[in-house]
Amino acid sequence: MGIDRIVSFLPSATELLYELREQDKLYGVTHECKYPHDASLKPKVINTVINSDELTSKEIDSTTCKLLNEGKDIFVLNEINLKKASPDLIISQETCEVCAAYTNQVNKAVKILKTRPILYSMDPHNMKEIIESVTKLGEILGCKEKAKEITVLLGKRIANIRKITSVKKPKVLAIEWMDPFFTAGHWIPEMIEIAGGENMISKTGEHSRRLEMKEVIESNPDIIILMPCGFDTQRTVREYFEILKNNEMWNSINAVKEGKIFAVDANSFFSKPSIRTVEGIEIIAKIIQPEKFSNLRVSDDGFAHIGNNCS
Repeated sequence: MGIDRIVSFLPSATELLYELREQDKLYGVTHECKYPHDASLKPKVINTVINSDELTSKEIDSTTCKLLNEGKDIFVLNEINLKKASPDLIISQETCEVCAAYTNQVNKAVKILKTRPILYSMDPHNMKEIIESVTKLGEILGCKEKAKEITVLLGKRIANIRKITSVKKPKVLAIEWMDPFFTAGHWIPEMIEIAGGENMISKTGEHSRRLEMKEVIESNPDIIILMPCGFDTQRTVREYFEILKNNEMWNSINAVKEGKIFAVDANSFFSKPSIRTVEGIEIIAKIIQPEKFSNLRVSDDGFAHIGNNCS
């Protein structure tokens, strides 16, 4: 029996379905499925109760913690759109209950639907598993050749970065949230290592966690990359100047004094376990070794050099 109707609870899965050219089978997405643009026009089966556009980083964190502590859902199911979608397949995740629809929404969906769909959870924690998810979804959908074409290309791009990186690795600290600080975990440390940096504090596969200023200072990074989960480059730069610009302890860090602070488009290339994380590796490579990767093209708004507070 073939799969004709798909619902995605995961933005990275939605992106992959388009890459596999299976988007015509996609009948429901989340509020965060905005890439490519056509995905944003699909019916929404998942929405959030947190309007992050109108809240500060601290307010987002406080609201999220409050909901989780009270056992309330961050994401809500649109039952009407789900029933209309009548999926054969639901793609979800179990990596993070804050970043995307989680087990609760999947269980509710199964109870609502008249016939039980196939359930596939994408839960990569490193680059190898991200690429393997392409192969697995290709097998499920019967488009293995297209999946292989994608994985081969991704592998070549990663290999191209690896072979150019220098022997001396700068110490790189990636920060996933600024108020409060959070480490960048999961696949991010590996992305930094592939791009030629020595990742500080977090380890590949680990969940992100709260980070104290003392840890940031003691890690003494050469480069700091700010990548607040779900934020684009412009918002990250704006929040930096609102939150950290006048912080005395922050300004004591050598990387800050030397102007080695960068903001990236986390929402597109870092926060999600999508195949676009490969461009994230390319962005990091351009940040930490600009002279070696000057000819490597990345998205215009992929990153920005914040510099120091005097710039």
